[in-house]
Amino acid sequence: MEDENEQRRSIRVLCPKLVLYKNEMGFQWLIGSPFFPPFTIVSTLRCIHIDSFTPNYDKESEDLRTLVVKGFVLIGALIVANSDIEKNAKKAIDAALNSKSIERVTLVEYEDHYEKYVWEWGCLLRCELPIRLPIYYPVNSPSDAERIFQHATEAVVAKLKDPKAAYMVETLKQTSAEIPQPVIVRGSELDFGPDLSNMLLKEGVQDSDAKLVSCAHFCLNNKTGSPVYSAENADRIQVTVLHSSSEKSPKSFAPVAEFFPALEETRLLIVDFKLEVLSYAMKDLPLTYAISKLIVPGLVDQIKTVKNAICPNLLAQHPQLCPYHFHPPGFLHPITVIYELNYGETEMKQVEARKSLHLRLGLPFDRPLLRIANALDLFTTDRVRSDSIRKGSSFLKDVHIGIPKSGVLGGTMSQVQGSYEYYHYLQDGLNDSGWGCAYRSLQTIISWFRLQHYTSVEVPSHREIQQSLVEIGDKDPSFIGSREWIGAIELSFVLDELLGVSCKVINVRSGAELPEKCRELALHFENQGTPIMIGGGVLAYTLLGVDYDEVSGDCAFLILDPHYTGNDDHKKIVNGGWCGWKKAVDSKGRNFFLHDKFYNLLLPQRPNMV
Repeated sequence: MEDENEQRRSIRVLCPKLVLYKNEMGFQWLIGSPFFPPFTIVSTLRCIHIDSFTPNYDKESEDLRTLVVKGFVLIGALIVANSDIEKNAKKAIDAALNSKSIERVTLVEYEDHYEKYVWEWGCLLRCELPIRLPIYYPVNSPSDAERIFQHATEAVVAKLKDPKAAYMVETLKQTSAEIPQPVIVRGSELDFGPDLSNMLLKEGVQDSDAKLVSCAHFCLNNKTGSPVYSAENADRIQVTVLHSSSEKSPKSFAPVAEFFPALEETRLLIVDFKLEVLSYAMKDLPLTYAISKLIVPGLVDQIKTVKNAICPNLLAQHPQLCPYHFHPPGFLHPITVIYELNYGETEMKQVEARKSLHLRLGLPFDRPLLRIANALDLFTTDRVRSDSIRKGSSFLKDVHIGIPKSGVLGGTMSQVQGSYEYYHYLQDGLNDSGWGCAYRSLQTIISWFRLQHYTSVEVPSHREIQQSLVEIGDKDPSFIGSREWIGAIELSFVLDELLGVSCKVINVRSGAELPEKCRELALHFENQGTPIMIGGGVLAYTLLGVDYDEVSGDCAFLILDPHYTGNDDHKKIVNGGWCGWKKAVDSKGRNFFLHDKFYNLLLPQRPNMV
């Protein structure tokens, strides 16, 4: 008889947004990894194809096979319900399709350093494979095209597992020294036997073959400073599929020409699509296992997904499919989504697809988190991003990060959500000192909407802002090229015209009344998260947050000052007080906001979109 303690298991929860934490009713899939101990939950995904707590396994399996990157697997199911606990528990066990191995769970542990747990010893592998399939089908029998296309995709799968196939593995590290040379792994060295979890449980990869090169060969051994553990900062490895070798020389790699004689009149159809697989592996995993257990199965799954999507409209306008990888907030691992590029991002069918993804991932429905512009860019050798460069100049981002504390004791801090760029006087070679502060605040606000991917509109110049106001009839043509001030109302017109963004305006009769608005401003930052423009008298500022103590009434405002005229030196900007917390009344009794001036506050609202 087994010891009772041997039958008990503890569950380790890594995901910070486990549905159990939010007490939401419904059905969840539990995601783990063969690289972690059993019953380690990395993330949870909603079951969206379900009827009376019975999942549609075919649809769910098809979705999850694409969505969950290799290296993570479905380990169970969770039903949160408020009645009939035993019945619902049995449904969860049945849904997990593993009822015989379910053991008694006596403890649930939450991991504090969950990012480190996943990424300290883990890395990412990526393989991109463009495929061009020539399909010859009989003119008199177009229905055969689908069968021929399926055979062609099966041939691609066979070549991936062919002993003559070859895979080149290399790093994309930016360090100039100690870059390891690429390694060639041949198909004859791969093992397509038991799955990765069984292999790890039975033998342990570290003992499989001491001579095998592991993923760690391409990872950084020494990381300077305090390492940041996340998918974006993970060690990254590139895998490239090489062409089939020549029959006469197994060591040489060259294209192979094949001839197919046509027995009847045929028509040629070219089907192009791109595969791009992302997978997670422990660094000590040998490359042969990484390719045979992660990369190749990932490519095969994507081929099946693409084939199933293309076949129904093969001879018509078949879908243009492309995989993208995302790292949504609250998730410890990336996810993969295949989008149809025939649809624009605002076309309703694409919008509905993203809404479905937001539902499955538990993401909010009022912000774009899974648009193509949000996709991870982990494997570009030149990491210069176009949205950080404008007219030859780079702009500082998120300058408030790391600034000194506000000094409000017992306050609740509410800040801007997401990134923005700092626009101030004298940038772009334009001398706008004395009149352009509101323009600069508007540019910072628009940069926020760009960086959160609500718009692809370029941040406008002063002249373009003036042109917009003339076009809507707010200003006369003589306004273009002038040095006239603008205020909160003009900013709201421009945001509506260029971005379709609506704004809320708060008016106060005196700077002395601004502390009374702290509660309302805090709600804005918590719910909307956009930068605020404050205009009063002849000055305009950008507000990035408030720190407010409801008991004492003490408060501070996080001000980004566009009146700065120096170069973009972060230390100089922070030390000079151009970005920092400002008390309405400082320790010397001085008022930051003027009591004899009225102020308008422009609160841009997030578009309700995905």
